[in-house]
Amino acid sequence: MSSLFLPRIIKLGEGCLTEVGKIAKELKVNHLFIVTGSLLSREPFRTIVEESIHKLGLRATYFSNIKREPTTEHLNAALVERENCGADCVVAIGGGSVIDLAKAVSVFSLNKSLRFDDIPAKDNLERLPLIAIPTTAGTGSEATKVMVITDVEKKIKKNPGHPNLIPDAAILDPILTVSLPKHITAYTGMDALAHAMEAYLSKKASPMSDLYALEAIRMIGESLPIAYENGNDVKAREKMLLGSCYAGLAFSNASTNLAHATARPLGTMYHIPHGLCVALLLPFVIEYGLEVSTDRYSTVAKCLGSTVTGRKEEIAADLIKIVRGFNSAFHIWEDGLGYIEHVETFEANLATLIADALSGNGIDTNQKIPTATDIEKIYKDLLLELQNGVWN
Repeated sequence: MSSLFLPRIIKLGEGCLTEVGKIAKELKVNHLFIVTGSLLSREPFRTIVEESIHKLGLRATYFSNIKREPTTEHLNAALVERENCGADCVVAIGGGSVIDLAKAVSVFSLNKSLRFDDIPAKDNLERLPLIAIPTTAGTGSEATKVMVITDVEKKIKKNPGHPNLIPDAAILDPILTVSLPKHITAYTGMDALAHAMEAYLSKKASPMSDLYALEAIRMIGESLPIAYENGNDVKAREKMLLGSCYAGLAFSNASTNLAHATARPLGTMYHIPHGLCVALLLPFVIEYGLEVSTDRYSTVAKCLGSTVTGRKEEIAADLIKIVRGFNSAFHIWEDGLGYIEHVETFEANLATLIADALSGNGIDTNQKIPTATDIEKIYKDLLLELQNGVWN
């Protein structure tokens, strides 16, 4: 038996940001707590949002005290402000970090004593109404039942999942993404591609999640290079947003696996952007699982335009070249080297990285269950790649 969980409302298209007030009204709320990054500091976006809200008699309070990926400190500060203003709905306008923080605010506003680790087991997780408006095409958080928050005391990323974490509505307006720098377009786009690939390779994959995963792979493979080279291409940006949302639907219902399991601790330890971490590790994770997932990896390769003919093993192996090609074209390797420069430090941290990777989500859903030795090899292969400095 398989299930599919997704937002009740999804709006797609240029200009659909103007729908935020209407959707909030449909959710029967009065005061929006808008969690946002820097985008709303610029015109015309803030004016669009405020006009959409105010013309329907709604109020808004803004929270933008977010730097880098969300932490428990961000969450505590946001909860205080939400409590003080009395908002009855949470709206996220930003990247995955902003949406994840908004999810946490919507949940912990009504569950003050709840622990992150208890969320997955809750029969009915109450939260405030939630609207997600992504400004990057990568995390798919606007459609997922997971959130990622860093516990600053324990120095680990918490990523609990629950169907009630899925926002009530997602607004996908490509105009919000045209100003993204090339490197952010690449990082978030590769994260979305990995979401779709891992969902398709997951032990929890189903015919329903496969449908979204494969379409996401095709759309991202076609549109990411275009969006990277020409950020003003609204059609490519729209296709990336939809592909990212489909990838989010796929992995939210099927799970990610080893690329994300190994990326999370690496990102936490070296403060590497999440999408960059995933892109760095993806080729080595594919190589690790190639033997046991030949059929599915060959299908992914074809979705990404592989021209190799012959045996499935040869087509599947071409996927590694395709992903490496993306990493080279998007300068992923060089950017990764900027964060991991000292070999001695990296090797000294290996035991912690391995333990954290094995203890997180995405291990049991991998088609080939890795050992500590396997994960050590993946990390060391990445380090060797960065040390060699020859990428093609």
